[in-house]
Amino acid sequence: MTTQSIDPVTAEPFGPVLPDTAPAELDRLLAAAAKLGELPVEPRVRLLRAVADRLDAEVESLVRLAAAESALSPAVLTAELARTTFQLRQFADRAAAGSYLGVRVDRASAAPLPAGHPDLRRMLVPIGPVAIFGASNFPFAFGVAGGDTAAALAAGCPVLVKAHPAHPQLSAALAELISQEAAACELPRGSFALVRGMAPARSLVIDHRTRAGAFTGSAAGGRALFDLAVSRPDPIPFFAELGSVNPVFVTPAGAADPDALARGWVDSLLVRAGQMCTNPGLLV
Repeated sequence: MTTQSIDPVTAEPFGPVLPDTAPAELDRLLAAAAKLGELPVEPRVRLLRAVADRLDAEVESLVRLAAAESALSPAVLTAELARTTFQLRQFADRAAAGSYLGVRVDRASAAPLPAGHPDLRRMLVPIGPVAIFGASNFPFAFGVAGGDTAAALAAGCPVLVKAHPAHPQLSAALAELISQEAAACELPRGSFALVRGMAPARSLVIDHRTRAGAFTGSAAGGRALFDLAVSRPDPIPFFAELGSVNPVFVTPAGAADPDALARGWVDSLLVRAGQMCTNPGLLV
């Protein structure tokens, strides 16, 4: 199977035809990720900041590509990219500070039981390779370099991102950018990878080497992936933000001015070229 960009206005394909990730390649990517323990702190902090800097430096070309694939306006996409670089830097700061570790030290007590106890210490550790599925309507903030990727890398987890078919060229460009910076920051091979195709995506979720999943998108797509994640012999956590029909209920007072109601309804429908996650799909 292959993927090609589709013009959202004309429905005509454009750009290169991108092949799905072959089973052997997916196995290689998972094997490389599974060999890694916690990604080293300093290199991954540098990576998050370096990716943010590259996104800022290449904003014009990336926004142009995202606009061609999504029909979102350059102004909207530029603002979204700024949000994305903010997320990356924020997670870099958290990783550098170590505040995400939840460290707790309970010193030994010689008091009689039940108050007495030995020295007890606890901290959070990376869960392992994370499969990430981005959204179609936020190609930067919830895409290949979005918040889920930033969070997983900041926590020290290897990341495998599924390229979204709505913006395959942008996904490839962002993945190449991240891979270049990961190599420059001397992160080990397997720290980051891009996966393309529906069948490889399913294999990614059910493979025993994948230890968690994250998804932003439709209820149907998220539910299907969640069901795969929890039906494994070793179920994994699956963090999903799902869409909705967003029902709007009109009261008698609201219906008193039908022209204003219609204008408000249409304005809501057209936010982000009709792609806003709060797009009202049902009027009662």
